[in-house]
Amino acid sequence: MGKVRTTIVKRTARKLLEKYRDLFTRDFEHNKKVVSQLIEYRSKKLRNQIAGYITHLIAIEEKKQKQEEEAL
Repeated sequence: MGKVRTTIVKRTARKLLEKYRDLFTRDFEHNKKVVSQLIEYRSKKLRNQIAGYITHLIAIEEKKQKQEEEAL
């Protein structure tokens, strides 16, 4: 079984990626700082979950792009 992420984590992460794609990288620590600047959540855990999911989504995208380049 994998990690279970709540709807609010996924929805917020996707919205942030849509609006601010160029601000995020594959580095969790960097993404954590960016998320804390963009949204006001009191919960450190929620901020970390959102930053972690964004990091995960970016890693998946980069992996897909790399596979597409190798296929060419």
